[in-house]
Amino acid sequence: MTVEKTTTNDSDLREFGYSSSLKRTLGSFHTFAAGISYISVLTGTFQMSYLGISQGGPAYWWGWPLVFIGQLMVALSFAELSGKYAVAGSVYNWTKKLANPHIGWLAGWMMLLASIVSIAATALAYQKTLPQIWEGFQIIGGTHPSPTQDSANGVLLATILIVFTTVVNAFGVKLMARINSTGVFIELVAAVLLIVLLLFQAVRGPSVVTETHNTGAGYSSGYLGAFLVAIIASSYVMYGFDTAASLGEESLNPRKNAPKAILRSLIASFVLGGLIILFALMAVRNINAPELGSVGLQYVLTDALGPWIGRVFLAASFIAITVCVLAVHTAAIRMAFAMARDNALPAGSKLATVSNKFGTPIVPAVVIGVLAVALLVLNVGQPQIFSAVTSLAVILIYISYLLVTVPMLIARIRGRWSSKREPGRFSLGKFGFIVNLLGVVWGIAMVINLAWPRNEIYNASPPYHWYLQWMAVIFVVGAAGIGFAYYWFVQRHKTGILAAHAAGTDAVEDENLEKEGK
Repeated sequence: MTVEKTTTNDSDLREFGYSSSLKRTLGSFHTFAAGISYISVLTGTFQMSYLGISQGGPAYWWGWPLVFIGQLMVALSFAELSGKYAVAGSVYNWTKKLANPHIGWLAGWMMLLASIVSIAATALAYQKTLPQIWEGFQIIGGTHPSPTQDSANGVLLATILIVFTTVVNAFGVKLMARINSTGVFIELVAAVLLIVLLLFQAVRGPSVVTETHNTGAGYSSGYLGAFLVAIIASSYVMYGFDTAASLGEESLNPRKNAPKAILRSLIASFVLGGLIILFALMAVRNINAPELGSVGLQYVLTDALGPWIGRVFLAASFIAITVCVLAVHTAAIRMAFAMARDNALPAGSKLATVSNKFGTPIVPAVVIGVLAVALLVLNVGQPQIFSAVTSLAVILIYISYLLVTVPMLIARIRGRWSSKREPGRFSLGKFGFIVNLLGVVWGIAMVINLAWPRNEIYNASPPYHWYLQWMAVIFVVGAAGIGFAYYWFVQRHKTGILAAHAAGTDAVEDENLEKEGK
């Protein structure tokens, strides 16, 4: 990379007042892989399919295209932002530009919490997959575990995975990118092969997605009530596409690659995931099998493809889960780093320190891993840990995204956002306003739906407690209120770009040029 290209890539950093602290080593496939591994269709569709089918029957499939359309509006807005500002901690820094540092801090804080919860929630997918491959992975409870033992075993497996992703992220972005890209390649190949095999094993037509299994009987609004619960299974999968932009400071030509990676990762995930769910419902021998509502698509693999072939694809799902948690962990580290170099977090100087040897912030990698494990341990005795923790992660993500799209919409209304197409940058042009507006409406609707205190999600099985049913509201309001109160009364008086990361810090810039071989 020439000095001229380095100057172009780092112009965004200087606009934010930062010097270059991270090494640019990631190519276009690396950024695409980061986005698609965060979304990870083989993780999300398999982990949450049991919820969709049990709550909405096969017709829950229609939530997949609905969520895609809504999230596409958000992704298009993000693509426009990433073409203009490709910096670490994308959501945090974008909101700082669009609104003010205070709202920017809240967006970053909610996204950081969302990422930590997402690490915990996604790592729990091991429990839905590994015991299906080999019974020996059911370490706690044996072959017939109780619900409490099942959740405890899930916490154990998830903890092992989080330790792995912590170590990999601590050893640098190159190692992370190699593992992530390899895992994504395997996931994409496996997804295509799975689609083909399920299609050839189909025993019924696509009209299966019109069957509701009478799941709306217990709702005053009929099937709509059931569908609004079931749609959570789809909303869990299609987010995290902003990861490509959050790695902007480590990417080559991020203004060009980040917008493409955001959109390609979402579209590819929609197509592959939608076909997997559809063909799985067409291929399962007994569409009324109770295992569909308790195990999910993992059951379909062994039922339709046989135990050995099914286990091969479950192994591919295991790889997908691994790189998904790795990508989520990576994105969380960049968010913590971005906020810390503004001294917007406690111990900011330590969290923003980049290792000279590995070229990555090691301290936030460890801290985030510890917090994710702690969240799991706190919920170890709760049988509803899967749906509850997952829903918390999705709510926080949607709120974080709203804290970007709403200020962006306000900026458009006030004429502070140019719709003029600039050469070499992704732009929505005259369609920007309507796309942005639809993204905001979608985000608000989904936050309300996800946070609704439903027994089916937050209090589905014993022990029944009112605070479990209201967990989403309590957690989100508490996290936002306590976090912002701390920032407002304590941390905001200390904020300001740390000297080691400020633009014009010649020693830092010279050191990074030397690292890149200039």
